[in-house]
Amino acid sequence: MGNWLVNHWLSVLFLVSWLGLNIFLFVYAFLNYEKSDKYYYTREILGFCNRTLRKPLDHNLTFHKLVAYMICIFTVIHIIAHLFNFERYRRSQQAMDGSLASVLSSLSHPEKEEDSWLNPIQSPNMTVMYAAFTSIAGLTGVIATVALVLMVTSAMEFIRRNYFELFWYTHHLFIVYIICLGIHGLGGIVRGQTEESLGESHPHNCSHSFHEWDNHEGSCRHPHFAGHPPESWKWILAPIAFYIFERILRFYRSQQKVVITKVVMHPSNVLELQMRKRGFSMEVGQYIFVNCPSISFLEWHPFTLTSAPEEEFFSVHIRAAGDWTRNLIRTFEQQHSPMPRIEVDGPFGTVSEDVFQYEVAVLVGAGIGVTPFASILKSIWYKFQRADNKLKTQKIYFYWICRETGAFAWFNNLLNSLEQEMEELGKMDFLNYRLFLTGWDSNIAGHAALNFDRATDILTGLKQKTSFGRPMWDNEFSRIATAHPKSAVGVFLCGPRTLAKSLRKRCQRYSSLDPRKVQFYFNKETF
Repeated sequence: MGNWLVNHWLSVLFLVSWLGLNIFLFVYAFLNYEKSDKYYYTREILGFCNRTLRKPLDHNLTFHKLVAYMICIFTVIHIIAHLFNFERYRRSQQAMDGSLASVLSSLSHPEKEEDSWLNPIQSPNMTVMYAAFTSIAGLTGVIATVALVLMVTSAMEFIRRNYFELFWYTHHLFIVYIICLGIHGLGGIVRGQTEESLGESHPHNCSHSFHEWDNHEGSCRHPHFAGHPPESWKWILAPIAFYIFERILRFYRSQQKVVITKVVMHPSNVLELQMRKRGFSMEVGQYIFVNCPSISFLEWHPFTLTSAPEEEFFSVHIRAAGDWTRNLIRTFEQQHSPMPRIEVDGPFGTVSEDVFQYEVAVLVGAGIGVTPFASILKSIWYKFQRADNKLKTQKIYFYWICRETGAFAWFNNLLNSLEQEMEELGKMDFLNYRLFLTGWDSNIAGHAALNFDRATDILTGLKQKTSFGRPMWDNEFSRIATAHPKSAVGVFLCGPRTLAKSLRKRCQRYSSLDPRKVQFYFNKETF
């Protein structure tokens, strides 16, 4: 590799410069078309990185899992193939029948002259296990396989949900895996005949006269072999370069100072952090990565922004769902001055950014999954206050499903403000929201029934009454389809997989076959 670069450095420099120039020109033109005001109306007609184009990009985790599955499958194939190979190597080494395989296995080994061996099993007494743990290829293969098994098993949903720190640290064994992959081929287990040897003893001419290889008067000589140079670096060099660049960029952004302006402890063990950061700009539904060095230098966790772009701060709501979040909440409960240092990277986009691109939006949040919709509803409140005429959305249906009544508390003020604002503006029909309580007993239900005639709900204090149980989605979708027969309806979910499966089916079922009539488009937040 070094000699090749020395001999071809001018060509490499020209190629890199040419590629760099093309990338620069592409990025420059892309940003010009996307940002320049003179292309505003062109973008309105053509769309630029719209929901159809960007939707595949929102499935980055799905693609990540698909790549992982393929790595596992091909790793198993690779291991099984080598097990068969080593078994054949062993049989050829032990064979005493004078066959071509036994003759090739008896060729010189590393400790002998010329290093022209072909069979890695150097003697009849050597075991496959010994060869695996004493060769570069075997040892790196074993280490890489162990690292892969640990990464895959610790990535199971049960471990991710309940022991996230174990998943987080174990998943970084990919560094060991990549290093082993890079040097795996240095051992040269699979060897080929050298070019010089092919000129002297081509297998087409000499493979049938292998008994005469020791005859110096013959035209065929012992073949010489060499290991194939490692090629895995060709596959991992570009991803490693992109990864290192991304880590450097994220490190730079994370080092920018974050000022915590307000800390609020909500019911149901939910922590709200309001922060400021120079140059921070967000859109509705986006998320950030948060790190608290006093808890862990390495762990970064994603949290949806609950603030609106119109506000002077950005905020997140954090529920105690694991060791890291519990430690973070405990740290803010115990320490008042000075505040624990927080590092923030982001924001990053999600499907919820497209909510205002639909005439009708259906927002479904489960528990703390309501956070992206808090940002959306706050932004709507600000748009109403400022009489924003650019708002394309004409109707929003909001469903919030919670297990306990305390979870509603921190969101009540926002919903109450929206109720008052829309009532004053005469737009009470703009937002239709339903709150569903799934964890209830007869005492709660009885208390709610006795006070049903009150103007406000006994549990939340809102005008909209809380429903007990889960939504009847067929009824809800049928009602929406009837009310908006010719609209594009965006359905946005932040919740569990089972609910996503149910809503996706309803979107397909209640979308009209006629593209001019009602169409439901399903979108799910993925972390």
